[in-house]
Amino acid sequence: MALHRLVDGPLDLQEALRAVAGPDRGAVATFSGTARDHHAGRPVLRLEYQAYAAMAEETFRTIGAEVAERFATPHLAILHRTGTVPIGEASVIIAVAAPHRREALAACAYAIDRLKETAPIWKKEVYADGAVWIEGPRARPAG
Repeated sequence: MALHRLVDGPLDLQEALRAVAGPDRGAVATFSGTARDHHAGRPVLRLEYQAYAAMAEETFRTIGAEVAERFATPHLAILHRTGTVPIGEASVIIAVAAPHRREALAACAYAIDRLKETAPIWKKEVYADGAVWIEGPRARPAG
């Protein structure tokens, strides 16, 4: 089974695990990306995410098809949060189930890397003295 969805609110790791679990799968690998309280030496107050929803969810499905082809498992969950994400909460959860650990771990790493490379999702870091849109390895001021 697959689960690919944007969520405007807290993410549920158990939902992702339930979506990929099955009696024929001996391994489940997960990734949870959480909002940290600092970046580049500055304290971060919160994150804010925006997404082109229809295209992002289509991108998630494309990643699912790639995972199925490369790692021989269709059992992938991608949940990504939009809106405000407080420090310490998850902004993205990936879960992959496969017959063996190597495939599950490799597929999980592949899925988060592809999501970061291709999904139309934008992150803003909010500080006490302003905000910055984060784009790849570089950032630019908001507005």
